[in-house]
Amino acid sequence: MMDGEDVQPLLDLSPTQDRQTQHDSYLRKVQNKNLYFATLAAVLGPLSFGFVLGFSSPAISNLEHVEDPRLILDKNMASWFGSIVTIGAAVGGLFGAWMVDRIGRKVSLVICSIPFVLGFTLIISAQSVWMLLGGRLVSGVASGITSLVVPVYISETSHSGVRGLLGSCVQLMVVSGIVGSYIAGMFLEWRWLAVLCSVPPVIMAVFMMFMPETPRYLISQNQRAKALSALSFLRGPDVDHEWEYRQIESGADQQEGGLKMADLWNPAIYKPFLIGITLMFFQQFTGINAIMFYADMIFEEANFKNSSLASVIVGLIQVVFTAVAALIMDRAGRKILLIISGTIMAVSATLFGVYFKIMEMHAQNASNVPPLTAMAESSGEQLAWLPLASMALFISGFAIGWGPIPWLVMSEIFPLRVRGVASGVCVVTNWGCAFLVTKEFQDMMDSLTSYGTFWLFAAFCALNVLFTVLFVPETKGKSLEQIESHFQIGRGPARFGSFSNTIQ
Repeated sequence: MMDGEDVQPLLDLSPTQDRQTQHDSYLRKVQNKNLYFATLAAVLGPLSFGFVLGFSSPAISNLEHVEDPRLILDKNMASWFGSIVTIGAAVGGLFGAWMVDRIGRKVSLVICSIPFVLGFTLIISAQSVWMLLGGRLVSGVASGITSLVVPVYISETSHSGVRGLLGSCVQLMVVSGIVGSYIAGMFLEWRWLAVLCSVPPVIMAVFMMFMPETPRYLISQNQRAKALSALSFLRGPDVDHEWEYRQIESGADQQEGGLKMADLWNPAIYKPFLIGITLMFFQQFTGINAIMFYADMIFEEANFKNSSLASVIVGLIQVVFTAVAALIMDRAGRKILLIISGTIMAVSATLFGVYFKIMEMHAQNASNVPPLTAMAESSGEQLAWLPLASMALFISGFAIGWGPIPWLVMSEIFPLRVRGVASGVCVVTNWGCAFLVTKEFQDMMDSLTSYGTFWLFAAFCALNVLFTVLFVPETKGKSLEQIESHFQIGRGPARFGSFSNTIQ
């Protein structure tokens, strides 16, 4: 309950202002220590996911020259070794959509540690290339489950004051896992690296056993006592847990039942659904995988001959700027960071295209259009700074916005009763697009030319800025129930902030 000094000013307020004032008063008494512990346990999943993604780069370097001929990766198999994770992740997204609603958020996280460990066990014990690919596929399934469940778990356990900060930790831990794999790969042989990568999911499973299920899931399952116990653990003893319980329950009461076909014509369902899918599409088609693909070549032109060190530097840039995004997320807001991020990426992708166009023109003057590597060599080091600066600019731009925010917004905007299914479709969209961009990138380079491909990515970046301005809602400082109320009502007192100019 509120203190007596807080009651009198509420007498002249409207119901909406009254609820907001009670919400603000409630948050002032919240203790976040246990919430941070729960988040730490959950984000060990994205850390494991990052180790899966980062494992391929050092492992491929080892496996291309391994002594056992049964394990040697040729160019084609190396490509599949890196990209098959995205197929597994798409499948994992489907499993995660089912698991998160049927068995809960907490249990899903505990269970997904099994395919993580199983995948790396297959790799450790591999006697053929197919065992290697099988291990990557299985660990990809675990990654897909994790990429769905962890954002949902964090958003449903967090409150509006820190949800942006904690939600951004998902992407921060992913890139930290990637960098961790790169650094460890400089010192460990691929089997021992796989052993190391299997440790974080085991720790996650152990820690999550001591963490609560999300209050919103427990309320949806009519488990009042457990929901209040979870709120007490997550918010501390000094707040009125009954008050937050009633706020969550009132939203859940309006959302009984699962997803039905008729819901697809309901603006409260299809509007956030389309926003989530489009965010995931743009995240992949901004060209992040293409930039990472050229990282080694770009660093070599700038006299960074050690490709392993180059990968570490790229990863550290991502970690630093993702951490910056996490720290400012709840102050700056999601929408403005997406706009800034998309603008930075559009500029840097355009500069990449300019660089490749100059290289082609230079090569045409020197000879009859040699290959890309020959172009780079013929140009000397005059323009080495341009792709290096473009890459650093692009990665930093991606890290402050389009890296973490689509996952955060996905976990915030869906109504509780469709959150699992809708998030699953978003995850499948993301990983399907990732696979498409990864596998078709070289064909795009051949058909559109190098500069044409990067200018296409710049166009997608410009489109994602336009989409953000017109359609993406600002969710900063709002409870999940307030966000759901906006989409349900659309007009009237439930609308808030910059939502007023979007999704009409």
